Amino acid sequence: MNATAQTIPPFSMPMFRSFVPERIRPWIYVFIAFTFQFSGGLYLGTLNQMMGETALMREDLQMCLYANLAGMAIYFPLLFRMKFRFTNKTLLCGAATGVLLCNLLAPHITFLPVLWAVCFIEGMCKIQGTFECMSNIQLWMTPTRDFTVFFPLLHIVILGSMQLSDLLAACLMYHYHWDYMQLFISGIMMVDLLVLTICTRHFRMFKKFPLFGIDWLGAILWAMLLLEIAYLFNYGDWYDWWNSPVLRQLSMVILVTFLFCIGRMFTVRHPFFEPKMWTYRHLVPILVLITLVEMFLATEHVLEEVYLGEVMHYGTMTTVRLDWPALAGVLSGCLFAYWWMHVKRFNYLRLIIVGLGGIICYLSGCYFLVSMDIHISQLYLPVFCRSFAYAVLSATFMTCLEEIMSFQHFFQALSVFNMLHMVMGGVIGAAIYTRGLAYYLPDNIARYGAAIERVASGGRPLSIPHYIETFLPQMMEISVKQIYGWTAYACIFLFLLFLLYDAPIRKELKQMPSWHKIRKAIAGSFAVQKGKA
Repeated sequence: MNATAQTIPPFSMPMFRSFVPERIRPWIYVFIAFTFQFSGGLYLGTLNQMMGETALMREDLQMCLYANLAGMAIYFPLLFRMKFRFTNKTLLCGAATGVLLCNLLAPHITFLPVLWAVCFIEGMCKIQGTFECMSNIQLWMTPTRDFTVFFPLLHIVILGSMQLSDLLAACLMYHYHWDYMQLFISGIMMVDLLVLTICTRHFRMFKKFPLFGIDWLGAILWAMLLLEIAYLFNYGDWYDWWNSPVLRQLSMVILVTFLFCIGRMFTVRHPFFEPKMWTYRHLVPILVLITLVEMFLATEHVLEEVYLGEVMHYGTMTTVRLDWPALAGVLSGCLFAYWWMHVKRFNYLRLIIVGLGGIICYLSGCYFLVSMDIHISQLYLPVFCRSFAYAVLSATFMTCLEEIMSFQHFFQALSVFNMLHMVMGGVIGAAIYTRGLAYYLPDNIARYGAAIERVASGGRPLSIPHYIETFLPQMMEISVKQIYGWTAYACIFLFLLFLLYDAPIRKELKQMPSWHKIRKAIAGSFAVQKGKA
């Protein structure tokens, strides 16, 4: 069977049974990839209602989201090793079963560390299922393995499913209950298992490669470091930062964990992140840039939510209307990145400048529009610009990362990239904005509160409760505008730096090697190490 499998072109998808029509085979994988990414709606769409009906705080549920994203980020270096060890059907069925069980268990777990562990495992299963689907249809999407085609289309699946899951979660919460979102995710995972059982078969394109040489302890240490940093910044405002002994002790634990990670990286034969991976030119600037971009875009989860909820008092079905321009922005941004990088072959750095320009439009638009007197439709354009910029920058940064690195270290760098992209940038930015609100809101109340005393002392009739009811939202509105303004200044400064340095990373995109070459290179690296030993 292995000899026959080697002669079959990968894009013919022989992993499907013969009765499945050729035309619909890739679309089955697209559908399954969408369903895996849909599980993010469990955390994004049901947050507010879960807070009201459970004993969990907002920080607890946000930590569930960060644990889920951390599981996705840390699993990247293991994706190809799993693909070379197990069949496609085993991986997809295992991933769907993992997501199904985690979604069924999560609502019944009250002990937070166990809940976070379940969310972490669910993230690993989600990225495994998505990767297996998208890698199987990569040659259908781009027969030449061109990443300027693959990454924009990949982000349509990932970012588009996030917006659609948020819309679905809002509708289910409004008409039914937040539990129905979990039941829906469990239902579509059961559909996935049924389709995979009936329509696919176990298939290998190459000889099975054992799971030796993987630094499992290193993976655990890096995962612990990521979760500890996420906990520090997520709960920082709740514990009053380093005034609390809890966070002081956690900071020492983070330092010790980091030293263990670095020490293991330089002492073991096959570390989880190899030291050579950090030496590639332009890697550190890309990692810094994606962290700053995520910090800018964290305003969505702090300032936008405060403005829509506390100032405008919008309900769920009103707020969710912003998901439609966000979805349009995602599709437009991915297609624009495809047109820029693949069709026109323009400079990648200038595409990053375009993405930063979109963030500036979003931040400055919110600064000028935030008011108690506007209609929600006036926020459509800033939200569109935000999603457009996010899609453009995500696809561009991943393409640039693949450009500057050999494939041997690409997935290791992709793991670090997503640790910053999905977890650390967002949680650090959210902590900064939360701290900014904690400073500006009391300061503005103290400054403008003198107006109440002057009106009261002037002998005019004044309804204090009514005045306070309108006064506090106005102070919150002013505070949100101030932080939007400072964030816009920072983004404009970064934008000007890019205008001063306008040069391409590369002019020609290199090809991704075939799976057979990748497997041969991995096996060869272990053989060389064994010979030296």
